[in-house]
Amino acid sequence: MSLFTESQMTQISEQALQTAVREYRDPYLEKDLYDLGAVKSLVADETGKVTVMIELPYPSKGIAGGLKQLVANALENVDGVESAEVHVAQKIHSYKVQKDLPSVPGVKNIIAVASGKGGVGKSTTAVNLALALHAEGARVGVLDADIYGPSIGMMLGVPEGKRPDVREEKYFVPMEAHGLQCMSMAFVTTDKTPMVWRGPMVSGAVMQLLQQTLWDELDYLIIDMPPGTGDIQLTLAQKVPVTGAVIVTTPQDIALLDGKRGIEMFRKVEIPVLGVVENMSVHICSNCGHAEHLFGAGGGERIADEYETTLLGQLPLHMTIREQTDGGKPTVVAVPESEVALRYRDIARRVGAELSTRERNLSGAISSVSVKSH
Repeated sequence: MSLFTESQMTQISEQALQTAVREYRDPYLEKDLYDLGAVKSLVADETGKVTVMIELPYPSKGIAGGLKQLVANALENVDGVESAEVHVAQKIHSYKVQKDLPSVPGVKNIIAVASGKGGVGKSTTAVNLALALHAEGARVGVLDADIYGPSIGMMLGVPEGKRPDVREEKYFVPMEAHGLQCMSMAFVTTDKTPMVWRGPMVSGAVMQLLQQTLWDELDYLIIDMPPGTGDIQLTLAQKVPVTGAVIVTTPQDIALLDGKRGIEMFRKVEIPVLGVVENMSVHICSNCGHAEHLFGAGGGERIADEYETTLLGQLPLHMTIREQTDGGKPTVVAVPESEVALRYRDIARRVGAELSTRERNLSGAISSVSVKSH
């Protein structure tokens, strides 16, 4: 879309401007801005000033500055252009879920974070992914579906014993922590509540938490799934309207086998796997800086290749990641400029970009939230 007067067209070539804008290729979707449909307007005035409005389909606050600079530089090299002003926004859409299950009110997209086994850092990944999506400009919530070992509240620093407000005697108001909306069975039970529940009770409790929480216009709800691929996980995968899944694994052979089972479970219920996160990829000695692959190397990449999905990212085995999460301030908020936090943000952009390539859900979409970066 463009707006030129006849006199302006003689001074500045519209085609040259579009060619300049096309020089920028999105690093995650590997297309130029026109092919993405991201250029909303391109206007030149009589002074030679060019203004461009760009809208990306995924959380992208971390790359908006670089995008603006690169596009502005390209435009200012066009004959007749005196200056270029680039505005970048983002718009998150709602995407289709398995078997057209009804959407959850107030939630555009649900992303399940799962692992075939425990002990691979699934909950840590879920929390940091949620915080990274929020840091990239999205509205995000977290639901702790790990009924037997709910830890999201502790990881987000929610005070022990704090209870959510209740509306109309049946709806929970989600807790707020580090900009996230969060809900967990730990918020509505006590340590003394017996959790010796059978599968149907567990899945019923999770569905109740999901549906009876007043989620407030979320772009993404991250669900921390229970570890494993048994009946509970399968039932949840069939009942929760999931738009995509992220599999967490380590490079160990046994974890990789379980990761494959996780991918196969989601495929069985027609949930797209957005990619694989490889935790504990490498250990770097805090004293000498020596890098060592304690659990093997390249496992996440092999799974991603075998199942034709994406390796979303690799995270090091680092004591501070555990310490920060245990202390209620996960890495993304504790040290936002650290290499690990930037890796999580890169993973968040990849997840959002991958999801943006899916078919849209036109029936369950709620009003969008647009984050502008001028």
